[in-house]
Parts: sequence; structure tokens; C-alpha cells
Amino acid sequence: MTGSGGHDIRNEVSGGLFFNAVVQGHHVTLQLPTSLTPALTGMPSPSPAFTGRNSETDMLLESLGSNPEAAGPNQLIAGLPGVGKTELALQVAHRALKTPGLLTGGVLFIDLFGYDDARRVGPHKALGSLLRALAVPGEYIPEETEDRARLYRSVLAAYEANQRRILLVLDNAMSSAQVRPLLPGGGSVPVLITSRHTLTDLKARVLDLSVLGPQAAVELIDRSLNEVVGPTDKRVAQEPEAAGEIASLCGRLPLALSIVSALLADTPTRPLHSMVAALRDARSRLERLSREDLAVRAAFDLSYHHLQPDQADMFRLLPLNPGPDVSTEAAAQLTGASVHAAEALLLLLARGHFVEPGSSYGRWRMHDLIRLYAEDLSRTQDPSEDREAATDRLLEHYVIAASAADTHVDVGHVPSPLFSDRDSAFSWLDAERHNLVAAALAAPEWGRPAVLLLLHYSLVDFQSQRRHFDECAELALATLKAIRSSDEPALREAEASVLNNLATVQRELRRFDAAVATYYESLQLQERDDHPADTPATLCNLGLTYQQMGRPEEAVGVLRRAMTLTPSEPSRVRGMICNNLGKALHDLRRWPEAVEVYHEDIAICRSVGDRRGEGVTLNNLGMVLRDMGKPAEAVAVFERALEAAKETRDLYSESLAEANLGWALAASRSNRGPQEAIDRLTRAIHTLESLGDEHMASLGRNQLAMVLIQAGCPRRAIDPLMSVLETSRKFGDSHTHAMALTNLGTALELSGRYGEAVHAQKDAVGLYRELGERHREGQALLNLGLAIRRTGDLKSAIKAFDASATALKETEDDGSCMQALKIRDETARLRRRRLRRWLMRSHRKSRRP
Repeated sequence: MTGSGGHDIRNEVSGGLFFNAVVQGHHVTLQLPTSLTPALTGMPSPSPAFTGRNSETDMLLESLGSNPEAAGPNQLIAGLPGVGKTELALQVAHRALKTPGLLTGGVLFIDLFGYDDARRVGPHKALGSLLRALAVPGEYIPEETEDRARLYRSVLAAYEANQRRILLVLDNAMSSAQVRPLLPGGGSVPVLITSRHTLTDLKARVLDLSVLGPQAAVELIDRSLNEVVGPTDKRVAQEPEAAGEIASLCGRLPLALSIVSALLADTPTRPLHSMVAALRDARSRLERLSREDLAVRAAFDLSYHHLQPDQADMFRLLPLNPGPDVSTEAAAQLTGASVHAAEALLLLLARGHFVEPGSSYGRWRMHDLIRLYAEDLSRTQDPSEDREAATDRLLEHYVIAASAADTHVDVGHVPSPLFSDRDSAFSWLDAERHNLVAAALAAPEWGRPAVLLLLHYSLVDFQSQRRHFDECAELALATLKAIRSSDEPALREAEASVLNNLATVQRELRRFDAAVATYYESLQLQERDDHPADTPATLCNLGLTYQQMGRPEEAVGVLRRAMTLTPSEPSRVRGMICNNLGKALHDLRRWPEAVEVYHEDIAICRSVGDRRGEGVTLNNLGMVLRDMGKPAEAVAVFERALEAAKETRDLYSESLAEANLGWALAASRSNRGPQEAIDRLTRAIHTLESLGDEHMASLGRNQLAMVLIQAGCPRRAIDPLMSVLETSRKFGDSHTHAMALTNLGTALELSGRYGEAVHAQKDAVGLYRELGERHREGQALLNLGLAIRRTGDLKSAIKAFDASATALKETEDDGSCMQALKIRDETARLRRRRLRRWLMRSHRKSRRP
């Protein structure tokens, strides 16, 4: 090539490598180093405490590839400040250097300081540093950035051509403009980039690095202490729970964990629980997470200062939402912007890892420490009136939307057009559930107790159908506290209603004594405040509580009283009274009366358009028919109940109908076979478990065990029944425990484990006797006699059958009484035959000479 002065220009590298003519006007001969050492390229040493990133490390090492043609594209490690992006890149680079034949030319590492205005390295300066690291003498490095970039790419290509493969690590980049001039010309030189932004326009493969897992976070603390203090530091092993809490309070962020580890290493005698106490105060946590030149807040500051004003405003206001995540619509309410504008801001914040996408599209969450940082900024920078206005907009949004959703959950209301249908309303409530509860609980502290009451009312039916009873109880108790500390008449008048809701939740949680007391407290307030219209509904709930406590006589009395206070025309309250009365009559074995009131309730439900209530009552009616010995009719009714539950998207009622239908199919000896019954019961149990209703799930397992016994698989029934016993013991549910014991005794007997069967049946008899359930005691005595007979003790078996017949006769179950007497007589004849055989053998022995 001829230069401007007419001279030939040669650019060559010793060892036979030749550069394209990129250095103008000079003859260039370069002596390349045998390798690029970490010291030469500025690559720091990796941390020996590194942990929890095995899969990410392996993936990045694989992407480097020993074959340049098979190597993956450029790799970008993105994540929030302090998440360990640089450390991961260093670990990968050092491990790659140790892999024979992988990086024969070494590693080029440069920290671009993208988020530090004072130290940021632009492309011009970076190219100069990289060229010097590549052994290009300073006098041959061009002044113009474009010339430097051409020389840089040629040098990299020359190394590659000479089988001197290099890994390029561009650390801490802020923008694509800072990175793009530093990328090699071809795809054969692997590149690792780290950034707090995703930089998707670089067309690199993005690894979005998350915080460490709980175990890895604790392990990082342990390794760091062992590295500094030595293996004698056993604090993590001695206080594992405290170590786990420290990790959680640090948000499992590696930077925060490293700072805490350094602080603990400074004082080897400091126990971990002392650090926990120091970090628990959220107001001072960020200040405590600092040591010398390391600080979580400083790392966040570097990113925050690069936000545009509207992005910064959104970022600071997001923590006003008290829940775990926020929807785009709710975020728009905080800023007063349109949903479209809010989404654009959130996407930019997500790109910089100030927020991250939530569990579904359109939802966003913040790391705990980022959230504290934003909250601190908001308190110091945002006027109180702006924060108040943002809070008001957010709460108004939640109250209006929750009330609209409730009109689709509670069929007694006209559906709000804010939601297109019931499914969309439930989907919104499922997504916003935790935010709504958090907002409700925070409202009194913000001076807005009415918001708590309104959200409690809007959520109570949803929480009931989804079985979120603990949350419902928490809201009800908080609402009562707010009401009783308020002078607002409108709030005070709601006390009886909230008490009724609380008692209902207590009943569902099987805290029956507390529920009864709370219902009576509500009734007293209704009488005091002259609100008689509310009394029938409360009595209806009280009657159901007595029924579930195993006190059906009291239940019938309360429910009959409620019926007299209710107008005779169809209403939802009258229908519920009929339904609960039917349950109590069922328990008293007054089956025809139960069937009659259930039919009345079904007629009421159809009259008022309560399809969900109709399904519930059909389910109860089917159980009466089943116990009346009409399993085929029960199957038909359960199928109608299941259809109604599916129509109304009532998962809970659907699972109950599914379970009862499975049991009825087995009892009716349906030609569909026992497997369908087993499959239905299994599905119902899984649904009930997913809804968090352990009690009803255990009842489903009890039914499943009975079907398995009927299907000739008693051994398979034992494990479900053991699970029922464990659950009933946990909840103190003696009725279910006794029922599971007698079924377990049957399963054990049919499995040939006669001694264990006798023991289980004796326990069941004793428990039913304590509960005063004479009829069930009689049934358990019958099962006890059968188990004893298997052991050969016919005399004791006959006694058990006699006792069973007596109990069943007392409770007017003539059919079962006759069955017990028949089995007793058969056993007595068997005993007489055995006695005769024994006497004959004894007589023959006595006549022997």
C-alpha cells in the first residue's frame, strides 16, 4: 500500500501475522506477547467465597466453546446493582483460562465504570487501553476513535488467525453506545458484557441475573467468614436461623451479603442474632449495609442519578403501594399518568433493573433493598401533599375495582361493567389479592379507616370462595379495631356486621367456641342498635356452627327461630336457613324432613337466581339420599350439583360435588367402575389442597379410603387414613378423627392386621362415646366385633355385637340393629360349633389307654 508521501507502508507482526493497513504513514512491526496475563489486562482475582451460580457459570462457559465456529453469540450479564454480575464474569473468565486450549490468547478485561460520571470510560479511552493490552505500542495508537477501532479489530483478528483466541470482558457498561465500538469485527472472539441495563439492541444473549437462593445466600456468608476469620468461625453453623434471617434482610443481594460478612469478620465475637437485630429496622438498614468503600446505597445512587425526571418520579412513588407487586394500572394511579405512559416508564425502569417483571404480564415488583432506597428518596424529595395525593388515587382505585369485582363474586348484586364477566373479576382479585389486603391493613395508619372497612366488605365473599380464611380473619380483626377506636357513626354502625363476618371465618377455621361467642356478641349489638333485619342471617350462621360442632338439636332450635323471623317470600337468607336446617336434620337422621327443606331451598335459589346456592344445596341433598340407601338417586343429584358449581366457577363446591359423586358411584355399584370414583376423589382432594382447605381435603381422603376398601384395595386405603388422622389431630377435630379410626380399623382388618384393627376400632368406640355420638358408637362397635372375631376371640366379639345392637336400637336404626344381631347370632353358632369340636377332641383323648 502507498501512503500519502508515496512510500510503501508495511504493518506486520513478528511470527508471520499481518495487519491490514490501518496505521497510516508508518512502517509497523509489533512483537505480540505469548499470552495476555490478568495483570496486563487488569482482570481482578475471583472471590473464593463465590457460590450459588453453578448453572449460570456452566452455561456461560459452554457458550465460549472451544470451537470458534460453534461458539455462541456475545453474552450480556444484566441485573440490579450488587447482584454479582462482575463476579460471575470473573469466575467464568478465570475458569476459562484454566481450560486447556480454550483461551490460548488470554483475557482482555476492562471496567467501563458506566454509572460513575467521574470515572466513566468512553470508547476512545477504552480502545486505547485495550490496544496497549494487546501489545500495540503507545506511539502507534491513532488519535481518532474510528482509527483506533479499525486497528483494534485488526489486532484481534490477527491474534485469532494465529490460534491465539482471546475472551473480551466489558464490565459495567451503561449503554450500547459505550459498548458497540469495542466489539470485535467478527463473531469468532467471544465477548462477556455486564450491565445494569439489558441493552437488548446489542443483539447479545441476555442472562438476567437474579439474587441468590436462600441456601446459597447463607453459604456466601459462611464462606466469607471462613475466608477472612478462618475455619474456626462457626457462627453460621451455630445460628442457622439467624443466618437465614440475615440473608433475607439483605434481600439475598451478594453486595449486601458481602458487606454484612465483612462487618461480622471485623468483630469475630459478634453473634449473628446481634446483626439480625441491627438490620430489622427498615429505616436504618441501608445505612448499616456499608463498610468503608462498600455501600449498597452508593451502588444504587450511581444508577438513580441517570434516570430521567419522569422515571425518577415513578420510581420514588412505587413503594407507596404496600403490597408485594404492582400492576401497570395501579402504578398509573400513583403518578396520575395514563396507563400507556406508565407502562412506558415501567419498561424503562425494568431495563435498568429498578423494577423487574412480576409473576404475570403487566405486573412489577422491586427488590426489597431497592424498595427501601426508593422509599427513603421519596420521603426526602417528594412533598407530603404529593405523596398524600398519590396514596388517595391508589386507594380509590383499589376500592372501586374491588367493589366492582365483588358484584360478580356475590350473585346477589348487579354485575359491574368494570369487569366483562365473572372470570375476569376473579382473575383480577386473584392477582391483586395481596395488594388489596396490604392496602386495607395500612389504611388506618394513613388516616383512612373507611378504606379498610370497604375492602373487607368487598373481599369477604371472594376470600370465602377461595378459602383464604386467615386473611379474612386478619382483615375482620383489624376492621373491628379501627371501628372501636373511631368516633365516626358510619363506622360504629358496622360493628355487628363485621362481628358476624369474623364469627363465620372462625367457624370455617374450626374455632367453634370462639365463633359462637362472636355470633352472640353480634346479636347483642343488633338488639342494642335496633337492627332486627340482620338477626335472621346471624342466627342462620350460628345454627350452622352448632351443626358443625356436632350439636344438631341446638342447631335445629336456633334455625327454627331464624325461620320465624324471616318473611315467607323467597329470599337468599331464607334459603340459607333452609340449607343449614337440612344439615342439622340430616345429622339427626330425620331424613325426610331434611329432603323437604332442601327442596324448599332449591326452589328459593331458582326464584332469586342463586345458581351457586342451588349447587351447594343439591350437594347436601345428594348426601341425604346416599344415607337413605338411594345411591343411584344421589349420583343424579351430585351430577347436577357439579354442573351448577362449574357454571358458577365455584372451585370449592365443585371439588365437594366431585368427591361426593365419586363416593356415590362406588356405593351404587355403577357400571362405570371403581376407577372413575377413585379418579374423581383424587381430583377433588388436589383441588381442596390447592385451595388450602386441609380439613375438607382430609374428609376427601377418608372417602377415597372407603372407596378403595370397597374396591378390594384395603392396603391402599391405609396411607390416606393415616394422613386423615394426622390432620384431624392437628386441628383437634375429634369427629373426623373417630371416623378415620373406624375406617382404618376396617382397612387393617381386611389387610390381615387383626391386632392393629382391634386397637383402632376400640379407640374409635371410646372417642365416639366421649363425643356422645351414640349412633356412630354403635357402628364402630359393629366394626370392633368384626375385627375381634378375626382374632378368634368369639366371646368378646359377641359382646361387641350385642353392645352395637343396643346402641343402634336406641338411635332407631332398625336396619343396622338387625344386621348386628344377625352377625352376633352367626358368631354365636360358630362359637358353639367350635366348643362342640373341642369337647369331642377332649373326649377322644380321655378314652385313650
